[in-house]
Amino acid sequence: MEQQSSPRAPTAERDWAGGHSVPGPGPKGPHSSRSAAPGPLWSRRCRYLRTGRACCQMVQALLAVLILVCASVSCGPPGGYTGLPDLGGIYYYQFGGAYSGFSGADGQRARELDQRFYRLKLPVGRAAMAVGGCLLAASCILLSLGVLRLPWRFPAWLLLECALDAVVALGMVPALYFYFHFLLEVYNSSVCKEREQLYQSKGYQGFRCSLHAAEVAAGLWGCVVALAYLLSAGLAARAYAAVRTLKQKPVQLQ
Repeated sequence: MEQQSSPRAPTAERDWAGGHSVPGPGPKGPHSSRSAAPGPLWSRRCRYLRTGRACCQMVQALLAVLILVCASVSCGPPGGYTGLPDLGGIYYYQFGGAYSGFSGADGQRARELDQRFYRLKLPVGRAAMAVGGCLLAASCILLSLGVLRLPWRFPAWLLLECALDAVVALGMVPALYFYFHFLLEVYNSSVCKEREQLYQSKGYQGFRCSLHAAEVAAGLWGCVVALAYLLSAGLAARAYAAVRTLKQKPVQLQ
């Protein structure tokens, strides 16, 4: 009895690291072409966005944005009640500037201390914003290169990405140390102490020489960033091994 053997298509090997699949030959025809047609979310470039490395890089970009937002607080206006007259009469009376008690020599001294305190914190805030901007740019570039399947074409790029992620993760430790070190120096300075005493003499308690919530949040996000880049380095090393295995393994036809 004559038996007809139908060709079997080997299972498509998928590189989870780069979002690349290595399909084997299969039965051709109208039905197979319709069923094999990838949808928008299953295209080759969109597959990378579903991998562990892509998710980690998107989390890194989100954390970098949070660091930028929190660090921008240190680069904001100096605060206090002495700048309210510059906003106009409505703001001056609505926010209590007219009844703040700062007039004459006290008002001039409070304005001077506000400006000096602002200049002390400005370098730290700008440095934190620069770090956040660099982290955001790096994560977006790595994500774009992954979508373009560069790691599949050049597997050595994964080793470079692994080294870069490890350097960023380790570099965040001294960066966080100096960030809090310089902030504490600013809050322990004579300018901050005199400013705090001046505002307390008028009954205001919101100008203490201590870390603010946004500054603490920026440091916490920095710690999470270090962990995310450390995880990304491990995923990049694992992806390099997976890509090398798939490139060395020939497609077997059954």
